[in-house]
Amino acid sequence: MRTSFTPTQLTDPHLAEAEKNLRACVHCGICTATCPTYVLLGDERDGPRGRIVLMQNMLEKGGSPDPETVLHVDRCLSCLACKTACPSSVNYARLVDEARTHIQVHYRRPLGDKLYRWLLATVMPRPALTRVGLLFARLIAPFAFLLPGRLRGMAAMGAKLRLSGPAAPVRAILPNPRRIALMPGCVQKAVAPDIDAAVARVLERQGIELVPLEGAGCCGSLTHHLGRSEDAKNWARRAVEAFERGEYEGVLITATGCSAHMKDLTHLFLDDPLWLPRAAALAAATRDFLDLAEPGTAKEPRSLRVAWHAACSLQNGLKITGKAEKLLESAGFDVVAIPEGHLCCGSAGTYSLLQPDIAGALRERKLENIAAVEPDIVATSNFPCLNHLQSDDTPPFVHLAELLDWADGGPVPVALAERAG
Repeated sequence: MRTSFTPTQLTDPHLAEAEKNLRACVHCGICTATCPTYVLLGDERDGPRGRIVLMQNMLEKGGSPDPETVLHVDRCLSCLACKTACPSSVNYARLVDEARTHIQVHYRRPLGDKLYRWLLATVMPRPALTRVGLLFARLIAPFAFLLPGRLRGMAAMGAKLRLSGPAAPVRAILPNPRRIALMPGCVQKAVAPDIDAAVARVLERQGIELVPLEGAGCCGSLTHHLGRSEDAKNWARRAVEAFERGEYEGVLITATGCSAHMKDLTHLFLDDPLWLPRAAALAAATRDFLDLAEPGTAKEPRSLRVAWHAACSLQNGLKITGKAEKLLESAGFDVVAIPEGHLCCGSAGTYSLLQPDIAGALRERKLENIAAVEPDIVATSNFPCLNHLQSDDTPPFVHLAELLDWADGGPVPVALAERAG
């Protein structure tokens, strides 16, 4: 594509990188078949090719974007299936990230939308506030039907989540262990601390000691995808400083959406030469659970049919494919693939709260495909997907680590224990 950015605009390294990716796009349209919103809605503006045109016009023109552009950029899930499919290696993430930051800075959203996004960015990254929010959601659940639009959906989602107490300490006492720092995370820490506990037990058996990364918090991906780049940088700086205070072989966070964001932290600081190398060091040290877990021999093989849901962040961000299935098979499970496994389930961090209609349609499509393979259990490596998809009328959803831990003598996964009870 031809572009017409001014030399002054291209002094911004983020805009310069976006321009490079715009030039790489040849508008072939191969990406459209992989885009969940295009497949669902059939609107060119809700596919990567159409969005790229809208984003180019917005970024070249500068200033306040038009509502049509904002609408269609907001509808993007950032699943990055288009990036994986692109024969020209267009890094779509660089385009949509810059577009969202531009919208956040230059577009005046309606007051209700602005306050709602501020609420998500303020509450969800902080486990203590998340717990308060969930308690409030339970109190108002009988009256949720009185709330307007997205607040109604937010209250309903909050009411269905269970609140958990803190998990047992993850630190183990091992001879000459490999030390890996564990990022505390955000929503998962508040509602599913058993996932990190299962990860710790699995890795302990491999001689890896998980050490809490004291002083860190949310990875910042939630605020990043809301276009709040300064908030995302602040969360990243906090994690960088915590990492620099210790000596670790790596840093682990147990949701693949967070891992993918942290491994790409360098991009946040392209315009900050002081923080760029420090963020690069943390990005290089970041590990996903699937980077560390190794196949084992199941102590108690279980004849259960497990459907593997590969999160978009795993497929298109981390690009780790096939390993989870091998781990589950080595643990004695019968693993089946889900049809249309490349299409996003609609979770996408805060997307299910911001775009509930589209997210709900994608959820139903995913659940229909899951039902087609008749699994006993559905496993994933990303808590937001698990939370978005599970309900009383679906198969139990569990984190990959919980199944591996159970097969090797650990406790029954909470979701399975609740169904049995």
